[in-house]
Amino acid sequence: MLTTTTTRLLEPAELDAARAVLDREPVANAFVASRVAVAGLDPWRLGGELWGWYAGGRLESLCYAGANLVPVCATPEAVRGFAERARRAGRRCSSIVGPAGPTAGLWSLLEPAWGPAREVRARQPLMVTTSVPADVEPDPLVRRIRKDEMDLIMPACVAMFTEEVGVSPLAGDGGLLYQARVAELVGGGRSFARVEDGEVVFKAEIGAATAHACQIQGVWVAPEHRGRGLSETGLAAVLRYALREVAPVVSLYVNDYNTVARAAYRRVGFREVGAFMSVLF
Repeated sequence: MLTTTTTRLLEPAELDAARAVLDREPVANAFVASRVAVAGLDPWRLGGELWGWYAGGRLESLCYAGANLVPVCATPEAVRGFAERARRAGRRCSSIVGPAGPTAGLWSLLEPAWGPAREVRARQPLMVTTSVPADVEPDPLVRRIRKDEMDLIMPACVAMFTEEVGVSPLAGDGGLLYQARVAELVGGGRSFARVEDGEVVFKAEIGAATAHACQIQGVWVAPEHRGRGLSETGLAAVLRYALREVAPVVSLYVNDYNTVARAAYRRVGFREVGAFMSVLF
């Protein structure tokens, strides 16, 4: 029995304890919770490790360490423990992302060893809704992308990612990992788009998904079609799918400087409930 605070890799028998921590904040923890729901605690299937911070033998906080470093219900003491473990292991992630407070704490401790970052997005409002707006008609032309339409959706996904993150997802491995992730969403029926004349003019995905909450991501309108209100009607259509078929709460997070997107999300019924932070390498 552990009697002091400690940080270590979770063991398979701790799955229920990990789920209990994740369930404390189902919206903020949707990404990690969705991975655990599918893969359990096996690092190979999970795509990373799940670290636990323990006090008196009790699991109190988690940290997902994969392509992203993600603190989960992390107390200040847990943040220090996770930062020390991450510092010893060396940087293997492409970003640190999570609730703003713990993520800022992690970065302040890791920056001397891992910095400088390519970009720090210190405040990204976390927004949620539980209903489809009564005054925004869902776009009837927004539909699920089929498995045989990967060639149709990929250029839009690459354009969105490059515009949002600042680098192409095709760099490094030629886009193999990114294409696999897009294929996973398409195969799971969670990729949506409006297609006109063989081109994607609006798209979005339902990314992380659990029984409690899901997260919309990758909202994008082709530049030449912006100003037509497609983001609002398209998002309303995806929101209808999400609430009807996936989870009772739908969330997303957005850069605080993107005032146009924030206004559009508010018009579709999303309200701010907190903030995320992202550190991009």
